[in-house]
This record gives sequence, C-alpha cells and structure tokens, in this order.
Amino acid sequence: MQIFYEGSVICNLESRGKYSAIHELLSRAPVYRQIKDIPAFEEVVIDREKKLSTGLGHGVAFAHGKTDSVDSLYIALGISKQGIEYEALDMMPVHLLFIVANPVDGHHEYLKLISGLSRILRDDNFRSKIIQMTDEHETEQLFRQALEALEVKC
Repeated sequence: MQIFYEGSVICNLESRGKYSAIHELLSRAPVYRQIKDIPAFEEVVIDREKKLSTGLGHGVAFAHGKTDSVDSLYIALGISKQGIEYEALDMMPVHLLFIVANPVDGHHEYLKLISGLSRILRDDNFRSKIIQMTDEHETEQLFRQALEALEVKC
C-alpha cells in the first residue's frame, strides 16, 4: 500500500475547532475521494473523538475511524499554523492533524502506521519542520521517505 501519496497533505488548515478541522480536512484532502461515504465516515470519526480525544500532545492528533467504505488504509495530514483547540492530553493546540480511514479488518496495518508515525513525530525538529512546510508534495515526500527509512510498510 502506498502512504502519503498525492492528495494526502493540506498545508493550510484554517479551522480553529476540533470538529470543524476534521470536517475541513475530510473535505479538502483529495485522498479521501476514495471513501464511498464521506459523511458517514466523518460521523464515525467525530463520534470517536467525543468518547476520547485523539490529541496525543506535542501538537499532534491521530483522529481515526473504521469504515466499510474503504478497502485499504487512507491517511491525510492537515497542518495548522495557528493551532486547533483540540482538548489534547497536554491541553496545547494541535498543529498536525492526521485522519486515518481504516477498513474494518485493517487493525494491524493501522497499528503499524501509527507506530511508525509516532516514532517519526517524537523528533521536535521534524515536527517543527513539518509545521513550517508550505509545499504539500514536498511534505508528502518527506513522510514517505521517513516511513521507508523505518521500513514501515502497511
């Protein structure tokens, strides 16, 4: 499976609230055109967020949901320069919002992807670099290279 291919990154999220940012990323990222029923998937993601925030701290959130509308894993990254009020664990704004569409039977691939991304995003310099990026294609390429270097294959 190919991850962070064209249409996976939006470098200028404008929304300041958690749910509006989720909606904006799902609406703007071309990668999600693969999802058969985006409104239903959005509802799944928001319901998951209402149970427990996926804002992990350090400006990063991994919103996600399982859906039978996809047959493989789809991920996009929305970058917010100003930050999103997200109710993250550290109560700090989120600047890197990932949304993962996970097929119902794709739990193993999801865990591999999140584990790899978590390792990459532990690096303060890497996170800062990503937040400052303005070219979506370069950002996608940087993530692909970083995941390949870790040999993360989903």
